[in-house]
Amino acid sequence: MKATYYIHIFLFVLIVGTLAGCKKDFLDRIPETTITPNQFFKTTADLETYSNGFYGMFGPSTNDLFSDNISVNLGGSELDNMIRGKINPTNVGGWKWENLRTINYMLNNLQQVQGDPATIKHFVGIARFYRAIFYFNMIARYGDVPYYSTVLNPDDQAQLYKAKDPRALVADSVKADLEYAAANVMATGTNTRITKWAALTLLARFCLFEGTFRKYHDELGLQASASTFIQRAESASKEVMGGGFSIYNTGKKGEDYQKLFTSENLSANKEMIFYDDYDRALNRSNSTHYVFDWQWAISKSMIDTYLMTDGTPFTSSPNWDKKTYAEIFNNRDPRMAVTIMPPGFSTTLGGIPNKTRPTFGGYPQIKFYAIDPVSKVYTEFTDLPILRYAEVLLIHAEARAELGLLNQVDLDNTINVLRNRAGVAALNMAAANTAPDVVLANMYPQITGANKGVLLEIRRERNVEMACEGLRFYDLLRWKAGKLLERPTQGMYLPKLGAYDVTGDGIEDIAILQAANQEGPLDGLSADVKKNLVKYYLSDNSFYLSNGNSGFIMFPENISAPRSFIEPKYYYFPIPMQQILLNPQLKQPTGWQ
Repeated sequence: MKATYYIHIFLFVLIVGTLAGCKKDFLDRIPETTITPNQFFKTTADLETYSNGFYGMFGPSTNDLFSDNISVNLGGSELDNMIRGKINPTNVGGWKWENLRTINYMLNNLQQVQGDPATIKHFVGIARFYRAIFYFNMIARYGDVPYYSTVLNPDDQAQLYKAKDPRALVADSVKADLEYAAANVMATGTNTRITKWAALTLLARFCLFEGTFRKYHDELGLQASASTFIQRAESASKEVMGGGFSIYNTGKKGEDYQKLFTSENLSANKEMIFYDDYDRALNRSNSTHYVFDWQWAISKSMIDTYLMTDGTPFTSSPNWDKKTYAEIFNNRDPRMAVTIMPPGFSTTLGGIPNKTRPTFGGYPQIKFYAIDPVSKVYTEFTDLPILRYAEVLLIHAEARAELGLLNQVDLDNTINVLRNRAGVAALNMAAANTAPDVVLANMYPQITGANKGVLLEIRRERNVEMACEGLRFYDLLRWKAGKLLERPTQGMYLPKLGAYDVTGDGIEDIAILQAANQEGPLDGLSADVKKNLVKYYLSDNSFYLSNGNSGFIMFPENISAPRSFIEPKYYYFPIPMQQILLNPQLKQPTGWQ
């Protein structure tokens, strides 16, 4: 199958060619030396060949960089620059339209295609699936945007330079594309290709996003239509729940969860609705998806989100905010120790345990980090999930809770299926609503009503189960929880300067000291222990402690360029100024005028 995939991509490149530059990205024209539509779009095989080129437009994500789940990101990000006041219309990127033109080019050239009508509709559905993805992302980034369902001609000035279409129109168009895909894309086939189930899952994801965005963003004036989208999220997810998928669970708790992200063959895994297939034999690697100790680490707020195994909040345990690195993993949700590096973790099978680096905050991500049992080192050939069944269960639970329809049976069929796999006590709806978690309530003050407690727990479960899979930023947007992004991020807690055991063997491994000439806190350690310590100095200014000589690891940017999330402005990115100059009909999103 993979060899065929590469042939299809090669053919796609030959047919479509490199799009020539023009004033606007979506005006790019096919070079005259390429095959014309009349020559190519003749059979369903042609549609398959062309549509295979869409698959690079929607792939796996292996981090939560644009979110509060990250303590520090040395690579930087648009989001971080924006909330530190460094982004404006003159220096922002984005506003790219090449993918839309590629998709619409196929949809506009179906007149001469011969073949089975159902097969033609199948490939049209795939094209509309990818057009929906394009506009889903445009809505999330800009709100209102111009909507185009056709390839534009250079002389069509009215369309080229029109104003933005309302969010409601664009969102309805996205939904319509996904409804078409769900009704016409075939249900059968490999889960490395778009199927009916992938279309339904994306439909459920989009409708939950749009419905909750409208509900919590009252400034849009679209609250009356929010429930329509949430209801479709509920029904679409319900359809997928009847599609034969299941949560991967052999009773091994964290190990089962870990295998979803570290396996070289997910083809038989019933949790995979759509995944990216990598192959050692073909040397098709996922090497671009580096995660461990790369340029970021997980935040303390994400650490605090994981429950104890008995289902109680970590934040309700005694001295929860004073626990050291070696202590925080005790009796926690097993998903935590296969998402964030625990004491004793090694990057080689049976190798020396890794010593965490406080310069990143101290909590490296290990989710998606796979060790090859043969070579005993990191492997780059693991398959990566794109859409998995766990998200469907989370969507269904949240949608029913938002609609006021949730009951304990719903929880047992969704949230508690995930908790059961993880080895965490079940969620009881009555108990959650009687005593909502205080920490979560402070994070999400917009939630009110009788279902407040259980909805908070559903949000917790979503963040934990889908951690580092790229959903968190869109969740913060739709929940109107952007203020979480301005909180100064924290790393691990240190009760004092000195040496610490971070590998779990009882022997000190690292030391945090004021300066190289101030090593008094190490007095009393043996010469051997001192020799093997990795030392970090506050005087280097790569991090500081929140209380001076003790407290949480924090970062200088919190002082030099503090975060500020301006509502509603920062729920959108600005349009690049050159595009406004080209088309004066375009107006900046809310707050950027």
